[in-house]
Amino acid sequence: MVRFENVGVRYGVGPEVLRDINLHIEPGSFHFLTGASGAGKSSLLKLMYLGLFPSRGSMEVFGKNIGRARRRELPALRRRIGVVFQDFRLLSNLSVFDNVALPLRLAGEDEKRTRNNVSELLDWVGLGSRLADSPDTLSGGEQQRVAIARAVISKPSLLLADEPTGNVDDRIAYRLVRLFEELHRSGTAVVVATHNDALVRRFSHPVLVLTGSVLQTGPTDRPPSATREAIREGTRIAMSTPEDG
Repeated sequence: MVRFENVGVRYGVGPEVLRDINLHIEPGSFHFLTGASGAGKSSLLKLMYLGLFPSRGSMEVFGKNIGRARRRELPALRRRIGVVFQDFRLLSNLSVFDNVALPLRLAGEDEKRTRNNVSELLDWVGLGSRLADSPDTLSGGEQQRVAIARAVISKPSLLLADEPTGNVDDRIAYRLVRLFEELHRSGTAVVVATHNDALVRRFSHPVLVLTGSVLQTGPTDRPPSATREAIREGTRIAMSTPEDG
């Protein structure tokens, strides 16, 4: 589904943010992505959703070699990817309901089915009473849940979530990961970037530890010290920018 071979990323003329990334995300898999602040997690996710392109190396998404793809082919690939951004990117001129419904409407989904699905999902994330409200009237945690609902409503082939539980309490965080797991069971591949060690330990999914390159550490039923040791033993590339999460 997603394959990187010796991928490097450089912004402008500065040093490489990521170097020699080798990564394979299988269809229907679930991974947590962890790493220190500045390790490049956001850049790695941006590569996966085709918001950024490698400076070198080979990258395939849904079997398409991105280096050889025509620009007009990229929108169709992006439509198969759901993204939860750190800054939410909600449209303030649309209601909560219409923000979540937007991907289905753009895809030409039946309006009655759209209304039913959106209402059910917003009820599930605890926002059933806020359908007509503007996103600007919501708290940060509520906006985050709207962004997550919008990302998952179309049941994408690949879901990428950048710190999706950063503004919610533990109860909501666990509920949101359960939502991701439900999507995962239906066949969606899921990658969740997080700093929340407790969340990673609670759910037994493989972990990708990013230190400028990626090390797959296996199931998360290992103590934090074992994960830290895995990072130390793995290939470490100290290439990052301070602002990249």
